[in-house]
Amino acid sequence: MTRHLAELNIGRLLAPTDDPRVADFMNALDLINGMGKQMPGFVWMMEGSGEPGTGNTETKIGGDPQFVSNLTVWESVETLENFVWNTVHRKFYERREEWFEVMDKMHFVMWWIEPGHEPTLDEALERLDLLNRIGDSEEAFGWSYLKEARLWRSRGCRVDAA
Repeated sequence: MTRHLAELNIGRLLAPTDDPRVADFMNALDLINGMGKQMPGFVWMMEGSGEPGTGNTETKIGGDPQFVSNLTVWESVETLENFVWNTVHRKFYERREEWFEVMDKMHFVMWWIEPGHEPTLDEALERLDLLNRIGDSEEAFGWSYLKEARLWRSRGCRVDAA
C-alpha cells in the first residue's frame, strides 16, 4: 500500500492575528488554503472554525494565540513540492520573516502515514519534537532526507528563514 506524506509547519506570528503587521498573511489564508485543497495530490488539511480569513489560526500551540500551525496530508513528496514551490504559495513562503518570528528550532516536519489516517496536532508536534531531538529519521524528517525531493534544493528559502 502506498503511504501518504503528512507535514506540519508551525510559526509564531510577530503580532496578533488582527494586527495590521500580519494582515497580508491573514488575508491570503483563504486563497492559499483553497488553492492547496484543489491541487493534484492534496489529501487532507486540519481545519479551523471555517471563519473566512482565519485558516487554522484558532488552533493554539501551548495556549499561545500567536503560535499557529498548518497540518496537511499529500499523496507524495512531488505533489507537496509542486504546491509549495510552483504556486503563489511560494511568494508567501518567501515573505515568512515579515510575519513570523525566526525560531531557534526546526518548525517544519514531515512523516509517512497510512492512507486514511488524519494526524492530530499532538501527533504532529511529537514528530516535530522527535526531529528536533534526534534529527532526520524515518519517523520525522525534513526536505533533505527525501531523495525524491528536488524543488526545495533550488527554490527553497534561506536557511535563516526556514
